[in-house]
Amino acid sequence: MIRFFKAAVRGIRQELRAGESGWISLNGSDPWTGGGYSSVAGKTVTPSSALAFSAVWDCVRKTSQVLSTLPLALYEKEDGGTRVKIEEDLSGILAESPNREQTAVEFWEGMTAQQTLRGNACAEKLFLGDRLVGLRPLLNVTPKRNQNGGLEYNVNDRGRISTLPADKVFHLRGFGGGDGLGMSAIKYGANSIGSALAADETAGSVFSNAMMAAGVLTSDQKLNDNQRAQLQALLETFMGSSRAGKTLTLESGLKFQQLQMNPEDAQLLETRRYSVEDVCRWFGVPPIVIGHSAEGQTMWGSGVEAVMLSWLTLGINPLLVKNEARILKDLIPIEKRGRWYAEFNREAMLQMDSKAKGDFLLKMRMAGFMSGDEGRDKLNLPRRGGNSDELVVQTSLGLVDLLGKEDK
Repeated sequence: MIRFFKAAVRGIRQELRAGESGWISLNGSDPWTGGGYSSVAGKTVTPSSALAFSAVWDCVRKTSQVLSTLPLALYEKEDGGTRVKIEEDLSGILAESPNREQTAVEFWEGMTAQQTLRGNACAEKLFLGDRLVGLRPLLNVTPKRNQNGGLEYNVNDRGRISTLPADKVFHLRGFGGGDGLGMSAIKYGANSIGSALAADETAGSVFSNAMMAAGVLTSDQKLNDNQRAQLQALLETFMGSSRAGKTLTLESGLKFQQLQMNPEDAQLLETRRYSVEDVCRWFGVPPIVIGHSAEGQTMWGSGVEAVMLSWLTLGINPLLVKNEARILKDLIPIEKRGRWYAEFNREAMLQMDSKAKGDFLLKMRMAGFMSGDEGRDKLNLPRRGGNSDELVVQTSLGLVDLLGKEDK
């Protein structure tokens, strides 16, 4: 009992130390503001400013939500090639409650957002003695190589720097990883995202002036400096969308000439449309997924279904494979590797397509790969037992060479 109490105290102390080393603080600054990159458009691109652009927000959101809501389970390979779902501490951490504040969905959603946007997502491993008891997400982390060539992690929490060794950090990498690190989409896409932010700001500035471009005042009389200042102050009381429609009274021969700008130019339609499509390339998300269709493209139909399946295959699945491999390497005990493995359930991607799911279950049933009760499990229906748990196969097919021959 005393030994257990001491181990529990050590675990609590570790959690407290972890809370000082990068855990999301409710009283701290925005954890998405670090790591800015300049762009040729003159805008500094940070995770926070990038997320202010709706296309970036939705690309990151859709990818994170799809991945985080797929069921994740821990399996063990048995002799003969079969597998069984196992319930261990690790399975609870990965699929139910990774830490005392987050659900598994919230944890994987945040980790995927970091992985997608910054290229690296880190969580501190929490131990009770030698036993892994949780994963705590870390933000504002800088992975680097130490003198021995190994990775270590500098965590910046409200100006305080702490360093964690590699064996204390669960590190998910995004695209790249040739040097052991993922590549940041906002770093390499800073020019594209910066241009999109600049175009958004320009359009907003025009709209704030009621879509009225600057005009010029002309007069036959020469104004002194004081008169110019007074006139400028007068004009500013008529600027802004909230003052649209006010009547300006001019005197002393002053005439106002407005510079013309049509609505299409004001909205920068082509520039903003291209920005959305360009941003989508950086995140590997088809524009149709975030509600942006190309000119003449419908939002419905078989073509859109093919695009969605392509995204799930080329965009989501590679992330799933990377994360499964990282769980195997970093979280599964060495003595269990080769028998234990974690796997996301890809079939959940078909949940919203009842026809595709029905066809899948029917084919698996008739081909003898799945029993009736196993199919009911996937539909969250109660098992019926008896013959429903038996494998069946169609027997209407026969060998061509035996056609027309009688049994002897």
